[in-house]
Amino acid sequence: MGRLDHVHIRVPDRAEAARWYAEHLGFEPVEAFDFWATGFEGGPLQISADDGATTLALFEATDGHPMEPLRTGVAFSVDADSFVAFARSLPCGIDHPNGEPLTPADLIDFDLCWAFDLMDPWGNVYELNCYEYDRIRDELVDADNVEPTRYWPRELYDAYRNPASS
Repeated sequence: MGRLDHVHIRVPDRAEAARWYAEHLGFEPVEAFDFWATGFEGGPLQISADDGATTLALFEATDGHPMEPLRTGVAFSVDADSFVAFARSLPCGIDHPNGEPLTPADLIDFDLCWAFDLMDPWGNVYELNCYEYDRIRDELVDADNVEPTRYWPRELYDAYRNPASS
């Protein structure tokens, strides 16, 4: 599964939670993931106490969240070779959180990384991420004609990265 990447934390007020984690535990927002917090409604605020190596993903527990309702969960990060091998091994006895067998078509494009949401036999939800974005696009998405899931239009990310061109 690779290294621990982040943990999903549901809070009633993301800003208040970020202040508490900063004051009491030394967590600070991770600028590299700011798009997820500011680029669209309901995205996570990634905070870290180790310069972004591992993060807490703070989600407001509201109906406005664009993704399926999240439970607290753990995300792992792997390199591109491991991610592609995992995707090509599917289906392999691992289920999607919806209870169906996990397949390559369950790939999620988060603009900054690729992910699979998965569930163990006891209902615990996990996320497997790869931040080698271009390699996964080339070696898996394009090579295997995988149509990933998107939770927001790519144009939001493009406008965020290039505000002068929007």
